[in-house]
Amino acid sequence: MPGKAHGLMARLLSAAILAPLAIVTTYFGGWPFAIFWSIAAVVTAWEWMRLVAAATATATAIAGIAAALCALLTLNGRLLFALGVAAAGALGAAMAVSPNRRRWVAAGAVYAALMALGPLLIRGQSSFGMVAIFLLFAVVWTTDILGYFAGRTFGGPKLAPSISPAKTWSGAVAGVIGAAIVVGLGAFLTSTANVIMLVIVAIVLSIAGQLGDLLESALKRRFGAKDASQLIPGHGGVMDRLDGFWAATLCAVVIGLAHGGFGAVAQGLLVW
Repeated sequence: MPGKAHGLMARLLSAAILAPLAIVTTYFGGWPFAIFWSIAAVVTAWEWMRLVAAATATATAIAGIAAALCALLTLNGRLLFALGVAAAGALGAAMAVSPNRRRWVAAGAVYAALMALGPLLIRGQSSFGMVAIFLLFAVVWTTDILGYFAGRTFGGPKLAPSISPAKTWSGAVAGVIGAAIVVGLGAFLTSTANVIMLVIVAIVLSIAGQLGDLLESALKRRFGAKDASQLIPGHGGVMDRLDGFWAATLCAVVIGLAHGGFGAVAQGLLVW
């Protein structure tokens, strides 16, 4: 029990530092936001390469530089160039390791690039971008917090015991319901036109975030690791902290592109 209490305290202290930093950089947007997510993407590249036991300096450097360039290009509205850099980074990093690790390294380079590209693509639309990122924060953080406490309080059947034994259906359902309530209440209080559609979006994003969490858990189990790294006390690594946000953001980009197009990703996500 003391060990669990210490771990929870470490999680809370880390969150108390990182969450405000994420909120402040989102508010200002531009370079502060780009730098924040560039750092997250570069560290993600390092953690992934380390995790798959292919952390050659060359592969890690290529993936990290490509991810940072994706952030810079997306910030300046060069999305197609950013996608090209992501593809080139994946190919270059893969060629720097042994053949049996190439697909894992290429996947990691793409994963890291999307960590930078997704948030910047959404935040880049000044009129809706900040609200869209805050929506993602609300969904992912609510899902994570309620899932954590509901799972430990109610227990019950495991969600995916072969991948992540600690996760339960009660926690997963509580997270989705909580995210839907938070977004629905926020939309109602701000007189948003279509509250029902935003609640549906919140449910989809919450599920996507949990799938992203399971994806990283499966990766860690595949390579026999408990955490991606130990950079964040109580949380493990950057990947451990942002796996759900990464997946929810990717889902949000897909929804925004499908509904609003390349020039209005955030608007496509929020306005129905």
